[in-house]
Amino acid sequence: MGEAQLFIGIDISKKQIEVAFDAGATVQYSNDEAGIVQVLERLSASKPQLVVMEATGGYQKRLLAALSVAGIAAAAVNPRQVRDFAKAMGRLEKTDAVDAGVLRLFAERIRPPAREPADEQIQALDELLGRRREIVEMLVAEQNRLQQALSLHVRKSIQQHIHWLRKRLKDADRDLDTQVRTTPSWNAKVELLQELDGIGRVTALTLVCAVPEIGTLDRRQIAKLVGVAPLCCDSGQFKGQRRIWGGRADARATLYMATLVATRHNATIRAFYTRLLRAGKLKKVAIVACMRKLLTIANAVMRAHLKQQIPAAQQ
Repeated sequence: MGEAQLFIGIDISKKQIEVAFDAGATVQYSNDEAGIVQVLERLSASKPQLVVMEATGGYQKRLLAALSVAGIAAAAVNPRQVRDFAKAMGRLEKTDAVDAGVLRLFAERIRPPAREPADEQIQALDELLGRRREIVEMLVAEQNRLQQALSLHVRKSIQQHIHWLRKRLKDADRDLDTQVRTTPSWNAKVELLQELDGIGRVTALTLVCAVPEIGTLDRRQIAKLVGVAPLCCDSGQFKGQRRIWGGRADARATLYMATLVATRHNATIRAFYTRLLRAGKLKKVAIVACMRKLLTIANAVMRAHLKQQIPAAQQ
């Protein structure tokens, strides 16, 4: 008989890392540099087949990157999927220790694909994009507050903050542009996607960063990955409405905004959108269908680009 395979479940919060090594025991570590080093030392000695954690709030990013660098197979999975798995097993209670144990079982029974080795440049780009999103959210919030503010003193304070945030947004855009231009392969992909009407530089950057698989999957796979594929809800003779579900929220949100622009400025998407509306489709349904079509076009363009690179790389 071969050597028994070891599966690890990790529950991560802001200050704590709870690691389930077997069915009955968990070990706590602090979620800081010292704690992550301790986790790595323990896992390096244990040599697990797979480590699984939830993708929650970004707290998993440092540990996931460290595991990848250390050559330990790890995956960050959708919390809803893990919760459904726990309910299916009758695990209705919820504590850090219980969650870590459930994640260990999830790793053993489901065996999700491990994350590809971390790329430091992709991580840097991801953080810059995340920071830009935060600045945009703060800017929108302050602009909404300005509309409601009556006090002159408060309005002046908000206007000053808006002015400061706009400067930071310009800085973020400049940093993103610099980061991409230092990597010719990224720059080529971003510029290629930008040639599609409706896809701006931020959308192209987000797709390259959040969906690195673009161009390597078929149209159905890429649509399901991003979360714009209509999923069935049928049982017997009942035919439920098709709905989109799951996927990568950041990429989907950016794709939604790009699609709104494409329905006005991209001839193919505009014609498709108009045809759907004339056929009686709801606007929301038509927009989602256009999102899927725009993503499919971007995927096809990127696939053609990648195929052109293969012979050059082999020479």
